[in-house]
Amino acid sequence: MPLNLDTYLGVHQDALKLYARRTAVLANNIANADTPNYKAQDVDFRAVLASTGGGSTGSGGAAALALATTNGAHVSGSSATAGAGDGLKYRVPLAPSLDGNTVDVQLEQAAFADNSVRYQAALSFLSSKFRDLMTAITGQ
Repeated sequence: MPLNLDTYLGVHQDALKLYARRTAVLANNIANADTPNYKAQDVDFRAVLASTGGGSTGSGGAAALALATTNGAHVSGSSATAGAGDGLKYRVPLAPSLDGNTVDVQLEQAAFADNSVRYQAALSFLSSKFRDLMTAITGQ
């Protein structure tokens, strides 16, 4: 019986890519903390993961159901998720500064640390999946 590697790894391979992308976005926010009129951004993790089909997969790895319209006036599935492709959204500032910068350094550092932990967890999970696969292949 052939093994589908995408099904075996599940959503974790897509999650790892998103965590890496979010790390870059958060680092960019921290680097521009003193830039006037810079607007802090963040990745809408759930929207991006759902648009890749990873957020709606069941335990069997089945793809998400497509949106079915029964009337021409209904919203089409492609336009409803068109803005969620990149997942970048502007962060709502708690206390915007006078120069228009919306970066809260402490909030960004906390989000960066949380994202790092999640990245390491996803990496550890994928590593154990590959280790299990190698054990099954070698038979040890």
